[in-house]
Amino acid sequence: MRSNIIAGNWKMNNDKNKTKELIMSINEALQKKSNLRVIVAPSHVHLESAILLTKDSFIEVSAQNMHHKKSGAYTGEISALMLLSIGVKSVIIGHSERRAFFKEDDLLLTEKVKLALDNNMEVIFCLGEELEDRKKSNHFNIVSLQINNVLSKIDSSSLKKIIIAYEPVWAIGTGETATADQAQEMHLHIRRFISDKYGEDLAQSISIIYGGSVKPENASEIFSKADVDGGLIGGASLNFEDFLKISNSF
Repeated sequence: MRSNIIAGNWKMNNDKNKTKELIMSINEALQKKSNLRVIVAPSHVHLESAILLTKDSFIEVSAQNMHHKKSGAYTGEISALMLLSIGVKSVIIGHSERRAFFKEDDLLLTEKVKLALDNNMEVIFCLGEELEDRKKSNHFNIVSLQINNVLSKIDSSSLKKIIIAYEPVWAIGTGETATADQAQEMHLHIRRFISDKYGEDLAQSISIIYGGSVKPENASEIFSKADVDGGLIGGASLNFEDFLKISNSF
């Protein structure tokens, strides 16, 4: 049975005090539910304190990114081993902002995913189409290519360590949101693609979460869809009350 997941991606937000305040509020108010995983992804500089703050909690901590090489002369970068050394066991890879602003392509993302999996880290792998792709009705092809270009290079036995996050890029930070039916349509497409390529058992075991401007007002409807297993929450995860309401939408 695949897990439902609520993951808060805090991006380049929250100083040390705000990070602590937000984690403590979540710790105190959020009740553990069976089959619901709650993940937060603070800035790199706050990861270790986040790990300490959640050590007696069911809340998990993920990194927002990592470098594609094991180590070396890469000033300012963070390695998988550095993350593991402070207790971080999962990482977001392929977020649309990394693809757009830092020009991370499928070849680079494949290296990152492989390195994370080789170090027994869980990967939240992001993919999704631009507005122009959807206008041209090319969104299914784009998403299929993103899956195939990266995950086909991964040993199928390691794919169980991957969470897929579908991000319609046109619905991130724009105020636009895909309808629940549009989210379900793409999630089903992703699951069928994985089933055709890797088998139905794997397809049914992988959690596919939605990452396009989930808010308290639309979370319940989106999460009610059969192939939507939760959300990768951006802006709303920075507000404790909103994040709590979204987490309680299951």
